Amino acid sequence: MKAFKAYDIRGVWGDDLNKDIVYKTGYFLKTVLKADKILIGRDIRNSSPEMHEALTKGLMDAGAKVYDAGICTTPMIYWGTGKFDFDAGLMITASHNPKEYNGLKVSAKNVKPIGYDNGLKEVEELIESGINMPKKTEGSVQTFEIKDDYLEYLKSYSAFSPDIKVSIDFSCGMAGLFAEALFPHADKINALPDGDFPAHEPNPLEEVNQQQIIGQVIENKSDIGIIFDGDADRVMFIDEKGNFISPDLIIALLGHYFLKDKNKEYKVVQDIRTSKAVAEYLQQFNATVDIWKVGRAFGASKLKEVDGIYGGELAGHYYFRDFYYSDSGLLAAIIVLNIVDDFRLKGVKLSSLISSISPYFNTGEVNFRIEDKLSAMNALRDYFNQNESPTRYLDIDGYRLDFEDWWFSIRPSNTEPYLRFLAEAKTEGLLSEKTEIIYSILSRFE
Repeated sequence: MKAFKAYDIRGVWGDDLNKDIVYKTGYFLKTVLKADKILIGRDIRNSSPEMHEALTKGLMDAGAKVYDAGICTTPMIYWGTGKFDFDAGLMITASHNPKEYNGLKVSAKNVKPIGYDNGLKEVEELIESGINMPKKTEGSVQTFEIKDDYLEYLKSYSAFSPDIKVSIDFSCGMAGLFAEALFPHADKINALPDGDFPAHEPNPLEEVNQQQIIGQVIENKSDIGIIFDGDADRVMFIDEKGNFISPDLIIALLGHYFLKDKNKEYKVVQDIRTSKAVAEYLQQFNATVDIWKVGRAFGASKLKEVDGIYGGELAGHYYFRDFYYSDSGLLAAIIVLNIVDDFRLKGVKLSSLISSISPYFNTGEVNFRIEDKLSAMNALRDYFNQNESPTRYLDIDGYRLDFEDWWFSIRPSNTEPYLRFLAEAKTEGLLSEKTEIIYSILSRFE
């Protein structure tokens, strides 16, 4: 089915997803996850009440005891699932997608991420099989309020001064639930959750959606700008000059908070697209960086496997060991504000701090529409293996080849005929030279 993705369930409501699919998904998730007590929540999307009704009925008819956290952020469901020892946590959301989308993010016991390879495929196959779905009688549903407890948890991390000038765009998404309580002194825009997302789509990676917050930072002479996505599991940052900060560089910045004891050895996890500058910067903190696949289902699991202290992705997800190895945009924002405020008091501006992290020039992630993705990837790999000597070669999520002064990654989309390419080099000329070769090779497959 079209809505079953690598990391979650997501699609256009009424097309890729409907009440029947969601009902059956709820029914079979109970069995597949071996879950009796299940925490559920939902975002503010216009289709979420209808989806919530179908999901709850499916879970109850399968015999589950459903605990309803109501309207909330996705990380609140992660936290509640771990904190209160639920067998599973389900969040109704389409995250950063436009308003016509909806979906479901799934966690098992101990907030284990569930993707297509470890549960969703089995659910999809059960739905498609047409297997009998006998109604059980022991299912139930009850309200389960955790917002106040979650707020207190987040507040426990907050140490930044009210004097720091902060501008925040909540994107009319779920982070707005905590706008006033967590950021009382900030300049706040689009803080009222609204399923129509009237200000802009809740995807902070798109340049068009960053324009409001960039304008606010410049107009208010802010020390930092913050923008959240729709369900508040991702966050991105703007420096005091109005420049968008590549989210992977924030992984390096977080070292100033988590890696203070240089007598300890630390593990940090990054995705395969992350700048080489991050690992180089974190060496000063005695940290080892593990590179892994893109997506929460992989990143959070890898962080737990290696017992890392935190991790992050180019897409603006930041995972924390003390947050059940899960991601939280609000927690990441609070910690970054703590760091930026500390440096502000020392006279160091955010733009200078970021400049000290990365000496590289970067293409950003570029999409190529290619049907024969594997052949195109292999052609790139083989060319550079034959003509240069990689210092590192990874094939855990597409390919990444590192060289002394540059590197590139090429990875396939899980759902579309696209290859996603990214390269980085120490000089602009070198980057241009290498990307020209790469684009020439890929053009043969377009």
